[in-house]
Amino acid sequence: MINKNNLISKNTKLALTLCSLIGTSMLSLSIGQAKASDVIGIADQHLQVSYWQQQATPKQLLSAAQINQFNQSMLANNPHVVDVFSVPDQLNAEQLKNYVKHVSSVPKWDRFYVDGRKLGAKDYAHYLKNINLDAIKASNPVRWALVVKRTSLRTFPTMDKVLNSGMDADLDRFQETGVFPVDALAVVHESADGQWYLVQSYNYLAWVQKKDIALGEKQEVLDYALQTQSAAPLVITGDKVFTSYVPEHADISEVQLDMGVKLPLVKHKDTLTQVYGQNPYASHVVILPTKNEQGELAFKHALIAYNQDTRIGYLPFTEQNLINQGFKFLGERYGWGHSYNSRDCTGFVGEIYKTFGLLMPRNSAQQGKGVYGENINFDKNTSKEEKIAAIQQLKIGDLIYIPGHVMMYLGEDNGKPYVIHDVKGLGYINGDNQLYKGTLNGVSVTPLLDLMLSENRSYVDRIYNMKRIR
Repeated sequence: MINKNNLISKNTKLALTLCSLIGTSMLSLSIGQAKASDVIGIADQHLQVSYWQQQATPKQLLSAAQINQFNQSMLANNPHVVDVFSVPDQLNAEQLKNYVKHVSSVPKWDRFYVDGRKLGAKDYAHYLKNINLDAIKASNPVRWALVVKRTSLRTFPTMDKVLNSGMDADLDRFQETGVFPVDALAVVHESADGQWYLVQSYNYLAWVQKKDIALGEKQEVLDYALQTQSAAPLVITGDKVFTSYVPEHADISEVQLDMGVKLPLVKHKDTLTQVYGQNPYASHVVILPTKNEQGELAFKHALIAYNQDTRIGYLPFTEQNLINQGFKFLGERYGWGHSYNSRDCTGFVGEIYKTFGLLMPRNSAQQGKGVYGENINFDKNTSKEEKIAAIQQLKIGDLIYIPGHVMMYLGEDNGKPYVIHDVKGLGYINGDNQLYKGTLNGVSVTPLLDLMLSENRSYVDRIYNMKRIR
C-alpha cells in the first residue's frame, strides 16, 4: 500500500550508492551530430534543455517568504541541517567526544586500500590516534572559520583512499562530502598532526584540511555569513564560475565557485575606476574570504566578469529553472562525495535547489526519509502498479528516492517518464531479454521505467519515496 505520511530520517552515513547498477541500449544520440550509444530510450532531443522546457511552467512554485519559512522549519526540525552559529561556544568533554566519534569510527565492514591490501588494526590505530581524543579537555572552545577553497570533508583526518571489497576505485569510503568558498564552519577539534580540523557545516560534520579554511572571530564570520544571506547576494548559477585572473593576488585569482555559492556584492560606486589594474564596470565586485600571511581570515575584493553564469539574488523557483539548472551539469563526471571536482546524486540535487535559496540535507537517506516537502512513501507491500500510477502524477522537479540514490523528474516522452540524475552505472533488459550492464558515470538523462538494478529488480521496485517541494 502507499503510505503518504512523512518518514523520520535517522542520523546516517553516506549510503552506499546504488547508482552503480543501471542499464543501456544501442540508440542514436548526441547534440548536433547523431552517434551510436548504448543508453536506452534516448534520442537527440532528450539531451536538449529546450525539449523538456515545453512541458515546464514559468509559474513560481514558492515565494521568497515561503522559501525562508521552509528553511527555518528545516533548521528547527531536521537534525541534518543546522545553523553553525548555534553550536555552543564551549563543548564539554562528553559533547566533543560525541562529535568526534559520530564521524570517526572503525567501520563494521572490511575496507581496502587501492592496492588491494586490507586495512588492519594497525592502520586504524594510526587514524584513531590522529583524531586526538587525548587532547580533549573538560571544556573545549569552539572556533569559527570560512572556507577559502573548495575542499573535501573526510571521515578521518587523512587523504588516504579506501574502498569496499570489490568496489569501484572511484568510491572512496573516507570521502564524505565537499565544502565551498564562503561556507561558514564551526571548528570543534584539531587533529594530532595539526593538519586537520573537525568542522560542522550547515549539513555535515567531518574533517577538513586546515590549509583550505581561514579562522576568524565568531562575529566577523557571522557578519560575513549574514551578508551572503542578504536579499540580493551574487548567486552562482552556473555549474562552475571563476573569479577573474589577478597576477599579483593568487588567493583571489581564478577561484572556483560552484553552483549555489553566494557572495556579498560591492556597489560600483564604492570602488574606484580600477580594481587590481582592471576597470570593474563589466564585472561584479564581490567580497571573498582569504587567508593572510599569518593564516588568519581576511577579506579582499574580487572580480567576477559579467560573462560568467551568475545572478543577483536567487533564481525564481520554477519548473523551467529546475530543468535549466539540472542541464547545466549534464555530462559532468560522477564524483562520490563531491570528489573529482564534481558531485554525486545528492550533491547534484542539493546544488540545484541552493540556487533557489532552499537548504537540503546532504545524504540521500536524510533527504528521502526527511520530514519536509510533500511525500508519497511506499512500503514493501506497495505493488509496482501502484508505484507506476504515482509516477504518472509526478511534476517537474519532483525527487524520486531508491536506497542510496535520488533522481529528479524531467517529464514524459510518448507517455514514458524521464529523469535527470548523477549516476554511476547502467542496467536494463535488452532485446535478447538479457540484463545489459554498462556505465554512465555522470549526470545523465534516462527513462525511469526501463532501469534495472539486477535481472529481477527494477528501479521502480526499489522506490521508497517521491518528494515534492512546492
